[in-house]
Amino acid sequence: MKTLYVRPLREEEREELRQGLKSPLSFTMRRSQILLWSADERLKIGEIANRLQLSHEAVRRVIHAFEQTGMNCIQPKSRARHDEQRAFDETGRQALREALNHSPREFGYERSFWTLELLAAYSYQKGWTKQKVHLDTVSQTLHELGVKWRRSKTWISSPDEAYEVKKAP
Repeated sequence: MKTLYVRPLREEEREELRQGLKSPLSFTMRRSQILLWSADERLKIGEIANRLQLSHEAVRRVIHAFEQTGMNCIQPKSRARHDEQRAFDETGRQALREALNHSPREFGYERSFWTLELLAAYSYQKGWTKQKVHLDTVSQTLHELGVKWRRSKTWISSPDEAYEVKKAP
């Protein structure tokens, strides 16, 4: 395998890497060390990896990143996902909101009130979500729609005809 080194550095790049050695971010400091050792001391990937206790591949990735993006490679990038993360698309959100206006009995369930788990299962069944979602996801979606969700209350009822009389103080 061909030995990989950083190309010769310009003076402003070298100065920026020296500043990177003083960075409070270990990411920036480590990458600056790798690039300076490779360019100035002409250390091989294995020697740099041993000094920093990194894998050979990690050092190789830093050098390739420098070749591709230049000095931008010493700054950490965002690790956030860049795709749409919502479980419910806009159509699904509106359908969920509309389902709350109806009793679950209308949809074939043996209950008179919605639970978050039941809404999650019904949403998946209707194709409003790609997979069955957690009840926290349903709760958060309802919150975003302006629905104040509360757990339903249950009342005790008695078959005793004199229940109301006995219950009264």
